[in-house]
Amino acid sequence: MKLVTYQSPRGPRAAALLDGRAFDVNHADAGIPACMKQWLAAGPDMLRRTAGAMAGAEPLPGDGLTFLPPVPNPEKIICVGLNYADHAREGGFEPPPEPVIFNKFPSSVVADGQPIVLPSVSQQVDYEAELVVVIGRGGRNIGRSEAFEHVAAYCCGNDVSARDWQLGKAGGQWLLGKTFDTFAPFGPYLVTADEIPNPHTLRIRSRVNGRTMQDSTTAQLLFPVDELIAYVSSVCTLVPGDLLYTGTPPGVGFARDPAVFLQPGDVVEIEIDGLGILRNPVV
Repeated sequence: MKLVTYQSPRGPRAAALLDGRAFDVNHADAGIPACMKQWLAAGPDMLRRTAGAMAGAEPLPGDGLTFLPPVPNPEKIICVGLNYADHAREGGFEPPPEPVIFNKFPSSVVADGQPIVLPSVSQQVDYEAELVVVIGRGGRNIGRSEAFEHVAAYCCGNDVSARDWQLGKAGGQWLLGKTFDTFAPFGPYLVTADEIPNPHTLRIRSRVNGRTMQDSTTAQLLFPVDELIAYVSSVCTLVPGDLLYTGTPPGVGFARDPAVFLQPGDVVEIEIDGLGILRNPVV
């Protein structure tokens, strides 16, 4: 099932997509949460209930519908650096022996179609295609054998990065270089985990103005999804709606010769098998 959040006169509301049309299934069944985080927390039973309610739901009018980030205000955006060996090496790093974790602020999220805004204080803004894992059931100290029970959905993500901040400043500024406003596009919708039985076999690619820049597969992840969930949850409690950006494959702009950085007027597309195409203009 594909899930989105749209802007209603009463605020953000969750909806399901079918054949390109959005259905606010809470209108058909008041027991289905209108809040995406509450929907994700409810687990597989809510998926089945939503599927049943779709039969009696009326589609939302397509004209003038505004889609928000699928999880409008995630509590945590957890990111993994250097999680593809060939990407680590293209940046001059050795593949790490354990996950390299950083984060973005919730103010960095934008939806499919919304612009990536180039900050005036950076001249080296880069793209990074990533598989994003969306947490459903929360927890702490989650074992690898139980990790997938805590995954509600997957989607495409773009870990937009200001390289002159991340790598060029004294000591590095990974956090600030990664978390400018609009630097965490994700979407175009959430795909529930039942439709992605193995997240480690997906082709992942990025395009800038139609030119393919990255083309790899999630089979190349150094640290797979279940290991990442176990590792991060040993430190902090995961909650419904948390996003886990799992790392990017080779082909990013700063590692090219000559380097390629995003410019006003560019369009960045992230495509992952089964998860659609995330498309954002650059302004």
